[in-house]
Amino acid sequence: MLHALCFSGRDWLLGCCLFVVGLLLTTSAGWAEPGGSTRRAAEKPLRLHAGLQELFVEPGNYSVLEDPTGQLTLREVQSAAWAGRFVTGSRTAPNMERPGAAYWLRLTVQAEGPQPQHWYLELFDSHLNDVRFYPDARTGRGLVHTGADQPFASRPFGYKNFLLRLPLRPDQAQTYYLRLQSDSKTSFLSRLRTEQTLSAHFQHEYGLLGGFYGILLIMVVYNLCLYFFTGEQTYLRYVLYVVSSSLVFLSEDGLGFQFLWPNAPGFNRLIITGAPILLLLTFGYYARQFLDAPQRLPGFDPLVRNVVLLSVGALLVDAVWWQTGWSFWLYLLPYGLLFYAAVRIWRAGFRPARFFVLCHTLLAVSVMFLILRKLGIHAFTNTVTVYSMNAAFVLEVVVLSYALGEKIKGIQDATLRAQGRLVKQLRKKHEVQQQLVEQLHQNQELKDQLNTELENLVARRTEELRQQGETIAAQNRELLQANGLLALQSAAIEKLNGELQHDLQRAQTARVLAREVDFGEFSQIYPDKEACLAYLADLKWTGGYHCRKCGHDNYCEGREPHSRRCTRCRYVESATAYTLLQKCKFSIVKAFYAVFLLHTHKGSFSAQELSRVLELRRATCWSFSQKVLEAMRRQAGDDTDATRWTRLLLDDAGSEMEETVEAAADQVAELSAAAASWTGRAKNVEKK
Repeated sequence: MLHALCFSGRDWLLGCCLFVVGLLLTTSAGWAEPGGSTRRAAEKPLRLHAGLQELFVEPGNYSVLEDPTGQLTLREVQSAAWAGRFVTGSRTAPNMERPGAAYWLRLTVQAEGPQPQHWYLELFDSHLNDVRFYPDARTGRGLVHTGADQPFASRPFGYKNFLLRLPLRPDQAQTYYLRLQSDSKTSFLSRLRTEQTLSAHFQHEYGLLGGFYGILLIMVVYNLCLYFFTGEQTYLRYVLYVVSSSLVFLSEDGLGFQFLWPNAPGFNRLIITGAPILLLLTFGYYARQFLDAPQRLPGFDPLVRNVVLLSVGALLVDAVWWQTGWSFWLYLLPYGLLFYAAVRIWRAGFRPARFFVLCHTLLAVSVMFLILRKLGIHAFTNTVTVYSMNAAFVLEVVVLSYALGEKIKGIQDATLRAQGRLVKQLRKKHEVQQQLVEQLHQNQELKDQLNTELENLVARRTEELRQQGETIAAQNRELLQANGLLALQSAAIEKLNGELQHDLQRAQTARVLAREVDFGEFSQIYPDKEACLAYLADLKWTGGYHCRKCGHDNYCEGREPHSRRCTRCRYVESATAYTLLQKCKFSIVKAFYAVFLLHTHKGSFSAQELSRVLELRRATCWSFSQKVLEAMRRQAGDDTDATRWTRLLLDDAGSEMEETVEAAADQVAELSAAAASWTGRAKNVEKK
């Protein structure tokens, strides 16, 4: 059977074209009367009775009126001037021959007796851009306006196709009008169904489609995992091909618009137009890699690649500018060339190509049915042919996945055979071992030479260690000098502490004589840390910014709030640096208020009272008040009016002393660490 499929690609394309042209001419002959004239007649009414569940709308059951301008209204098409221009569907094309024009459909339904269930009209083609249904032809009320250009929520029922409810009256014939408009040659195919039939159809159809997309998702995930584990590019190309095919099916059956992008009709049109083009590109990308066409057909593969790219470009131009409506013919040449390449590669002995030929033969048959529907030829239109592409594609993705695995297995087998040949070659080269033995002797001599050089290096290193020991001794002497300096600084600190104790005793005996501002009122002026930092930064750099490291005047904002960074040396200075509040351990708002209280009472505010007001520990309040008092002593000769308390905030003598002490301590620690390091290294040298 597979050998029977290996006919020439030229004969295959020629046969397909002749078959389509023959059907087109045969079917078109029935659209017009002999002599080229069309006969206008009333449509046959659709008769519904209680035992009927569904009814296919034949071309003779509706009449069509083409409106090229798209301006006609319901009243106008019902008028005598236009009502006589309706043509029965059996005497005209079963689809929209002029994309963009409006088509009016007139449908008459006869309800024979009371109907136990509601009847619905289902339009099979979900690509209709604009659908207007007039359930009441006399008044025009109850208009249903939906379509592919409208959000999915505009549809009266949440179904992938257009579903319209028919209001019926027992034993009465009612005429319904539909105004349809599409950018493609859309079909007029439709069907009447009852509620019960629709419910069963929904379950069956959505169940099968769910299984179909579930299989595609499984194959995508499976092959994607194989790509991540093996790194084989063919798996990735296969995944791209399946994803683009899924987009084609989602746009073709309307499920994508229903579930994935219901509020984006523009995106839905883009998917409908672009998904087949993307499928052609990914299929050509995958098929050439799967068939190893560049290696197996080096002369024919560039032609296939260029035809695919040119076809993609022509399809894009047609979709954007030309808009001929016949773009699907451009798919035949690249797909035919790829199929022909697969047949040639299979005949050349590449076994996995037989699966490719088989699957795409079945897929080509289902595509032929799709082309016939696009051309308005519905002689073969039924449930089997409509969903034949889905079944063929499921079979294709499963079989090609197996074929891809067989191809990878063949590559692995070829690798194993190559490795076996390599082992045999290694066994024939036993004399190489003798050369290796001689090389080992040379290596021994080289090792002895290296040992001699290493001994010289050890002696040289020993001398360097001795010199480093002398350097360590000199650094130890510097450490002793630094310790003496620290002792002097400690004495100065003890003296300062004594003076601070004396000032504390004097502050405890003083009384508050001036009027106070409580913390609540003060917090209204300086409510939070941000306000305090902003005020402190403005106060600190009132006279302009000058970098303390390089003296540069330009700056930019630092990472911390209200900090400034030098644009030359990148030194960052915070708002509290070199101020009275540097390294403050509690809230800056409370620190502001503490400075205010101490200044207002001229230092006569005890640490215990300050602890009660600020709700801080007494030791913290005492330590901070000493810094403030020291700043007040240094500024004793300056102005002390009510607003000058903020000048105390810029006092940085205490912060400079703290930095000096810390720097000295850091220097001592570094020298001690260096001494310990050199001492350890000296001991190691002595051991060696």
